[in-house]
Amino acid sequence: MTALADEIRERIRRDGPLSVAAYMELCLSHPVHGYYRRGQPVGAAGDFITAPEVSQMFGELIGLWCAAVWQSMGRPQSVRLVELGPGRGTLLADALRAAEAVPAFRDAIEVHLVESSETLRAEQSARLGHAQPTWHESFETVPPGPVLVVANEFFDALPIRQFERIGDDWRERVVTLAPSSGALHFAAAAAAAPCSEESCLGVAPAGAIVEQAPAREALAATLGARVAADGGAALIVDYGHDRQGTGDTLQAVKRHRRHGVLDDPGDADLTAHVDFFALAAAARQAGAAAFGPVPQGEFLQALGIEARAARLRRNASAEQREAIDSALRRLIKPDQMGMLFKALAIAHPALGPPPGFEHLEQAAAP
Repeated sequence: MTALADEIRERIRRDGPLSVAAYMELCLSHPVHGYYRRGQPVGAAGDFITAPEVSQMFGELIGLWCAAVWQSMGRPQSVRLVELGPGRGTLLADALRAAEAVPAFRDAIEVHLVESSETLRAEQSARLGHAQPTWHESFETVPPGPVLVVANEFFDALPIRQFERIGDDWRERVVTLAPSSGALHFAAAAAAAPCSEESCLGVAPAGAIVEQAPAREALAATLGARVAADGGAALIVDYGHDRQGTGDTLQAVKRHRRHGVLDDPGDADLTAHVDFFALAAAARQAGAAAFGPVPQGEFLQALGIEARAARLRRNASAEQREAIDSALRRLIKPDQMGMLFKALAIAHPALGPPPGFEHLEQAAAP
């Protein structure tokens, strides 16, 4: 077991069971042993590969998306381009290269990175040093002004709470110690707990699990309030669902394979499906408009990824053409990333639908 596992067991013995949210927070963000505080999680040598690592096309299209939104904002002379959880800096490096096609936009950009990992900050600095980025522990410290925010596979790692239907009650799911072995295991809290999701009020069967994510909704509200007040938009791309329901989506990944959620705390990535319905509702309540979600494949096709792939193929070798085609399939095909991953835009109500969302009606704040 890991050093963090020993610390978690001791904390449970001292203070009692942990909520799933508290367990996730410790595993991912513990100041010494947290997953994102140490090591290199992204890439072939890490534990998972994100869309920007699959192909340069993803980041390039995001960069052009930002340029188009900037133009619809009235071309402000200065705009904060913010990425939440930039990983190795691959997405933003590709986005900034594409932004050079719109020189006035590139000149207006101030780069801000929300990143807690010192290891990843070092790699981001190596890739993005020319852009003179400013790093932040949280979005709240990004200075005022028009803003464009990109969050790719960021919300899925924010902590969730889980509630289980037991008889006529909902009880919070917790992490505690098995009586016989002392190993970490899941259990239901002894006392009933309120569950605010609509599905909790319905006819969910015994054993059903409902997930709530207050931290995610709070950040969506913060983004919504910011773009409504200062102008701009946020693009969220992640995996998840667009309708509320029941089910346990918490998972761990280590070395590109599924891993036990309670095994090796701090050494495996923990994520859960994103409830885009809840994010959109929180942003609208804060005064913004929300568009989507739309499947990632549909979104990228609307931005012209197939044309971009064709252009890259023109001067490519046979091996390179196969790699381009393989990456394109992975990003847009429904049986790969194209359907499970989705895109949601949060924008100032006056902007209208951003690129990739034009076919959707504006969902203004209530």
